[in-house]
Amino acid sequence: MTATTAETTEQTGARTPEAADVITGARERIDALDDRIIGLIQERMAVSAVIQDARIASGGRRVNLSREMDILGRYRDALGKPGTSLAMTLLELCRGRI
Repeated sequence: MTATTAETTEQTGARTPEAADVITGARERIDALDDRIIGLIQERMAVSAVIQDARIASGGRRVNLSREMDILGRYRDALGKPGTSLAMTLLELCRGRI
């Protein structure tokens, strides 16, 4: 095993160069997906701020709890119980600063 092969195997946890190549390619795809997800979350945060500003300007509350319950249910239905935790984190990010 060459130093490069040993290094790649150590970085990926793979036991063969072929598996290391698969893992490396898949990780690159995950990194690209994560970049897109982060961008979408940032976009969602900006849209949420517009909604909150409009709601507050009209005399309403910053947060609409029934809407948040709908979102929690949607994520739970699509992703199972962990989806609820993901949705809670997303809602927390999008509520902005008090």
